[in-house]
Formats: sequence, C-alpha cells, structure tokens
Amino acid sequence: MDETIILTTEDGEEVEFFVIEETRIAGINYLLVSDSETEDGDAYILKDTSDSEDSDALYEMVEDDEELSYLSKIFNELLGDEDIELVP
Repeated sequence: MDETIILTTEDGEEVEFFVIEETRIAGINYLLVSDSETEDGDAYILKDTSDSEDSDALYEMVEDDEELSYLSKIFNELLGDEDIELVP
C-alpha cells in the first residue's frame, strides 16, 4: 500500500504514518502503520474507534497486550514472509 494517514496528537501535533496493511475484524477496522517508509521504521497497530455516523475516522493505538498479540499474528499472516516487529 502507498497510503499515508495523518494523526493529531493530544498536543495538536500532526504525525504522518505510512499504511502497511489494513484489515477488518469483528466489524472493527485496524491499520498496521509505520513511522517510516524504510524497513527501519517503528510499526504500530491503529484501531478505528469512530462511530458509523462520524464523517472522519478516529484512530487510536492498540495498547492492550492481548489485543496487540492477537492482531500481530493476523497482520503477520497477511504480510506473509515480511518480518514486522511492533512497538508496544
């Protein structure tokens, strides 16, 4: 994927992430993103927390260890042989 997403932090700072993969599980959209286009970037999983009537998607980083572990396995399967190490 050659898509980027801009997130606004609580401080109002805008941070750009590069979307590596996306999936939908149990009606929730998840994005695997990186802070760099190169292989040396940090990877994160974002969860769409917006309501269906929201005009913009609202994403937050997945921080729950169990959910992160489960989603990591799914994204690793989707990506095949790519070695992705997620940042907790």
